[in-house]
Amino acid sequence: MRQFGYPRGIAGRMAGWVMAHRRSNRQRNRWVVALLEVQPTDQVLEIGFGPGLAIAALAGRANQGQVYGIDHSKVMVGQASRRNAAAIRAHRVHLAHATLDRLPSFDEPLDAILAVNSVGFWADPAQRLQDLRRLLRPAGRIALATQPRYPGATADTTVRAAHELQDLLTQAGFTQLRVETLGLDPPVACVLATNPPK
Repeated sequence: MRQFGYPRGIAGRMAGWVMAHRRSNRQRNRWVVALLEVQPTDQVLEIGFGPGLAIAALAGRANQGQVYGIDHSKVMVGQASRRNAAAIRAHRVHLAHATLDRLPSFDEPLDAILAVNSVGFWADPAQRLQDLRRLLRPAGRIALATQPRYPGATADTTVRAAHELQDLLTQAGFTQLRVETLGLDPPVACVLATNPPK
């Protein structure tokens, strides 16, 4: 399980392969990207992009905008870069080996931020969400998705995880929260919220 949170070495490459090819992972990423309603000219950031499935989906939607991604795993940066090589060459996708407390700079305010199954690995998530909110334009959107993957996880586990994400987003100053659920086993919850106008 540690390799899925911080893929390293040969075991990390294998974890990345599993994440890229597992049907439920592909379905979950496509679903979350669709919920975020990315527009063609949007500037979008994904936190913890793994093998780059959602990055590819985002790049397909923001085809006149810019898609940024950070991941703390060099293995995942390599896999996601290969998967999105054409969009990187076209300067539409920008991937960085970075952490949330050392974000790269962005030329413009972001329209949307996405994190799938990564908030649980953040240090001080409430503070990090405040930092991310400052990068969003007014009325910018954020989507935090969670699918508990440990043994014994149930629909109730997903509900509790969604409540925790809602609390964190509220503490960080986000508004217009809503929760969507995808019926996998266990279910996936996606909490969407908006950066309120100043």
